[in-house]
Amino acid sequence: MSANRFLDPGSESARLFAQAQRLIPGGTSKANFNVKPHPFYVASGRGCRITDLDGVERLDAINNFTALIHGHAFPPVVHAVTEQLARGSAFAASTREEVELAQLLVERVPGVERIRFANSGTEGVMMAIKAARAYTGRDRIAKFEGAYHGYYDDVQVSFASGPADWGPEQEPTSTPSSRGVPKHRVAETLVLPWNDREAVARLLTRHAPEIAAVVVDPLSNRMGFIPPAAGFLDHVRRVTRALGILVIFDEVISFRVASGGAQSRYGGEPDLTAFGKIIGGGFPVGATGGTAEVMAVFDPSSANAIASGGTFTANPISMVAGLATLRALDDKAYERLERMGADLRARLEERLREHGVEGHVTGDASLFRFTMTSKPPRTYRDTVEPAAAERMGHLFMHLLDAGVLVNTNGLACLSTPMGDAELGEIVQAFDRALWQLRRAR
Repeated sequence: MSANRFLDPGSESARLFAQAQRLIPGGTSKANFNVKPHPFYVASGRGCRITDLDGVERLDAINNFTALIHGHAFPPVVHAVTEQLARGSAFAASTREEVELAQLLVERVPGVERIRFANSGTEGVMMAIKAARAYTGRDRIAKFEGAYHGYYDDVQVSFASGPADWGPEQEPTSTPSSRGVPKHRVAETLVLPWNDREAVARLLTRHAPEIAAVVVDPLSNRMGFIPPAAGFLDHVRRVTRALGILVIFDEVISFRVASGGAQSRYGGEPDLTAFGKIIGGGFPVGATGGTAEVMAVFDPSSANAIASGGTFTANPISMVAGLATLRALDDKAYERLERMGADLRARLEERLREHGVEGHVTGDASLFRFTMTSKPPRTYRDTVEPAAAERMGHLFMHLLDAGVLVNTNGLACLSTPMGDAELGEIVQAFDRALWQLRRAR
């Protein structure tokens, strides 16, 4: 039986979506997972599997957009959260758990001496940008073309641009990637080309007196997981240091790749780092960390401190869930995920070649992505192919029909409940999906 039973007019998902459309614009608040003609609704999840309202079980290879590295209902998280809930879910005061999670992250991440928590990855990036502006006294920021950094006006720029508006390759035009972003905010964000040393140095030097920070996603999902060229991030660090510009790493997703995050793997020595997703163990979380000198702008005892805070910031539920998650991510767990990820990507690439379907499988460690382009992506612009987007749309539905859930744009990831059997399921589903793609040609 097809796993896409949710598309039947009489399915529970179809009925619930009809109700949702009368209550929620577009029928869903999960706008970044807008499955056409309507989404399916999840009833439960356990380990690496989810079950929808019609009782269909799927292998979950997206883990709530990479946030659940131990899968669903991870017993240590369930236990920690249940115990904390009995003690209280949130207070107008700090808790021991906030300090313990801060201690763990400071010990693990080389570029973090101080850290402050928030409620989402977007807030983590927003606070890092504010800190950079406060520290440098400059207003503008720079980011890389194709990189996504959350729902904040200054960074909702040029992560979805196309040939009609992206300008010269070595000097990309700043374009809004969402309606509702003020024109002056778009103009104030400088856009840089990824892995182009000369262009980065030239553009940053030209605008240096205005630039507070360069925001870097060291392994950008929206960019197709194109890795930094050898020495590129260190080059960005040298240029920015000479110009008095800070470097902000967005590790909301890439923190998955190693115990110390992508910065421990690729270099770059950021001044500030934004976190989210796995550090909350399945609960809302964000954080900004960095050097003690730069992070001092958050010190509330200072007369010049940044005004920031939040009702649910560092709530103990998110803190204990994050602690349980990260404590279970020891070196052995990271090594196992890395081995499985390398094995899976190689097997999926082999299937693409065997079927003669255009596409590539990119990623690192537990992260992988289907990038259905005609040639290996070198820059964000290489990923913008109408035919590739169409192939990915079909691939997503075929994988879903074969019982494997990935993101609609091809983003996927592994979780610790998975093993060799689950890797085999993914490969088998991919084989079936590729066969369907070939048959439709």
